[in-house]
Amino acid sequence: MIQQRPASRKKALAAVVLLILLAGVCIAAGQWQLRRAHEREALRAARLAGQQAPAMTLTAATPDGPDWHRATAQGRWLNPFTVLLDNRNLKGQPGFWVATPLALQDAPDTAVLVLRGWVARPLPPASLPDLSAADGPVQVQGTLLHRVPRLFDLGSLTGSPDNVLPRPFPAPDGAPPRVQNLPLDTLAAASGLKLLPVVLEQAPARDAGLVQDWPGPSENASQNYNYAGQWFSFAAIALIAAAVMLWRTWRRPAAPSKPDPARP
Repeated sequence: MIQQRPASRKKALAAVVLLILLAGVCIAAGQWQLRRAHEREALRAARLAGQQAPAMTLTAATPDGPDWHRATAQGRWLNPFTVLLDNRNLKGQPGFWVATPLALQDAPDTAVLVLRGWVARPLPPASLPDLSAADGPVQVQGTLLHRVPRLFDLGSLTGSPDNVLPRPFPAPDGAPPRVQNLPLDTLAAASGLKLLPVVLEQAPARDAGLVQDWPGPSENASQNYNYAGQWFSFAAIALIAAAVMLWRTWRRPAAPSKPDPARP
């Protein structure tokens, strides 16, 4: 029978430690997937609750509400402050989201930012159509959000995010600026408008030919549960391998030390 040497035993123990560490990483990844699944389930429940609740009216007295809640606002469009949100695709077609503030009827010095809809990016030499909203008092219906849905912006990693509005704003030529993301505080600072702390995602409406087909957040919690199961399976495999290796290491006796020939 081959005796296991001390050096071999040390290598086996090192491998056991690495397998246990690997199992810990896999368990942590599985727990993260479970948290994501729970977040998506909570998001779905919040959206359903908002869709079923009666619509609220945004005014200076009721300037806020929960995400995904249906809401209406009455006022006048502030067309000079329209902003185009770039890289917003619809069914694989590149285009823009059109965002325009709506001055509230009961408080004209206060506005709510409305995501009015999507327009396709024109191919040169064509240009964008007239995106001006209708003049006069209007009532807008939609869904409440607490920020404009964001896209990943490489510039945010380098300190140059793509959300800078031109100065002066509005531009003298009246052309709407194009940005990738639009924080409410950025728009308020550039325009001088007093904005409500929410965004209204407009429901389907006749508005300058815009398309109101908004991509909702991913609510597929089952995918996260599947990923969690895979990570926990990897952790189980690593722990079983560590247990087998540990058992084999300790059941084999260490090699006996050689006798010293100088001793009688």
